[in-house]
Amino acid sequence: MPTRHDIRNVAIVAHVDHGKTTIVDAMLKQAGAFAAHQQLDDRMMDSNDLEREKGITILAKNTAVKYHPKDGGAPITINIIDTPGHADFGGEVERGLSMVDAVVLLVDASEGPLPQTRFVLRKALQQRKPVILCINKTDRPDSRIDEVVNETYDLFLDLDADEDQIEFPIVYACGRDGIASLTKPENGTVPADSDSLEPFFSAILEHVPAPVYDEEAPLQAHVTNLDADNFLGRIALLRVEQGELRKGQTVAWIKRDGTISNVRITELMMTEALTRKPAEVAGPGDICAVAGIPDIMIGETLADPENPIALPLITVDQPAISMTIGTNTSPLVGRGGTGKGADAKAAVKNRKVTARQVKDRLDRELIGNVSLRVLDTERPDAWEVQGRGELALAILVEQMRREGFELTIGKPQVVTKEVDGKTHEPVERLTVDVPEEHMGAVTQLMGVRKGRMDNMSNHGSGWVRMEFVVPSRGLIGFRTEFLTNTRGTGIAHSIHEGHEPWFGTLTTRNNGSLVADRAGAVTAFAMTNLQERGVLFTDPGTEVYEGMIVGENSRSDDMDVNITKEKKLTNMRSSSADSFEAIVPPRKLSLEQSLEFCRDDECVEVTPEAVRIRKVILDQNARGRASSRAKNG
Repeated sequence: MPTRHDIRNVAIVAHVDHGKTTIVDAMLKQAGAFAAHQQLDDRMMDSNDLEREKGITILAKNTAVKYHPKDGGAPITINIIDTPGHADFGGEVERGLSMVDAVVLLVDASEGPLPQTRFVLRKALQQRKPVILCINKTDRPDSRIDEVVNETYDLFLDLDADEDQIEFPIVYACGRDGIASLTKPENGTVPADSDSLEPFFSAILEHVPAPVYDEEAPLQAHVTNLDADNFLGRIALLRVEQGELRKGQTVAWIKRDGTISNVRITELMMTEALTRKPAEVAGPGDICAVAGIPDIMIGETLADPENPIALPLITVDQPAISMTIGTNTSPLVGRGGTGKGADAKAAVKNRKVTARQVKDRLDRELIGNVSLRVLDTERPDAWEVQGRGELALAILVEQMRREGFELTIGKPQVVTKEVDGKTHEPVERLTVDVPEEHMGAVTQLMGVRKGRMDNMSNHGSGWVRMEFVVPSRGLIGFRTEFLTNTRGTGIAHSIHEGHEPWFGTLTTRNNGSLVADRAGAVTAFAMTNLQERGVLFTDPGTEVYEGMIVGENSRSDDMDVNITKEKKLTNMRSSSADSFEAIVPPRKLSLEQSLEFCRDDECVEVTPEAVRIRKVILDQNARGRASSRAKNG
């Protein structure tokens, strides 16, 4: 079979924060992708604002470097797919793996293989991709290179890898300094026998198979990702499996439902470093982008019009978490941050508050996000959105609020399924790293959430690693409490582990809510009197409405409070009559924390300026009647 030796396609997969994006940056710089005068940012591949803020990769992205071998041979194009490390964005990983011929598994020299390492490696082994192991961050003071290599071998055996897959090459690297070596350095040091990533490039050329193709086969190209351009419209990213794709060519477009129509490729582009450049032809193994097909979707095939043969559709794991997203139904809808004056008028103009706008935006998200589902509900202004995890759905809501949408978000729920007439719910494998003194607190926390311990190991460094299998709904609201109980030192990561029979009722939040009983502005006087009742969420002067949650009660039941109460002034006042009590600073909840805090009868109001928690039923009397009906059946 003919082989293209001038190209290699490889994906870099790893757990969150093990250094994928940093090592790709170093590869781009050392391959001469940038001019000497160019101003370069850290983590160049994290192009999206949210990715930069959160320090994680959300979207799979591809780049290409031209590598010039030291022996003076012809330059070789290395297409690199930078994939997310978080299991919530697993759909991106599955798409990325469908474009490549091998994977580089990056593992932190101190933390070792973690749940997402298991997740991305399992996907690679299922697709029979060769693996190159890269032990990154060897310069960490707490690195333990030998143990981490052994743990990785154990992980391969645990995932039923065959003999060929276990015989993987190992590269040792410090991605931040752009240095790699095939010789194991001492723990806590940078590889000493190298000053560049040259050994890493050599390992990729040697162990990543070059694309193989059939000269007689008709054109087949697989759509693996979508992008948009203001001038070209929808852009499809695809890998050419067989044949050649040319600019201006007419091809057969095989849709997901099996129908075929002929379309013309108006624009063909290839990636060089971080930019796409026009090209005339793309051959077998090339990763390219085409424009001119407005409704093309991920997983579809472009083929030869004379002999159209479809490639298999890309399949992704089923969603595990759902939440209801609807239009904003609160009294402060469309009124800006303060709800007063000129700000409010300006805010209303650019606000997206109608059901049609929300539905159109969710439909647009479905085009590029294969792991998301949007289902209709009984209400015409709300939809059930299902995704891999809480973080993936919170990212979607955060993107929408930045675009000017006002939304009402329901409490996250798990997606159950029926097996042999019994309800099964998704479970997660949770890995927790904590200092030894917090071990009891974490065990107690997991006991309440019906988690069972599967494994525990102590490396003798004062830290303990525990593995639990826990229902997914037990992890909704877990992270904030976990960080509080471990004084911010604990590290927790989870991954979907399948479905198990329903675990029964879980009580994860013991405290009730402080609920505003009337509309108005919060006063310092009222806050002073209420702060002994619990923890408040609002600042003085904040506009509130009846049914809005202004704090967390110190007891288990909800309490309706008047947080707008003003101090009455009198004619007679002595100098010592005023008491100057300090107001405890309110607890500011982020979007994720607000979703975690919610109970079943509560929801989150999201606007570009504010995130508020409120009762689903705002009226105090109607809420009382509903709760008594629920108690009496």
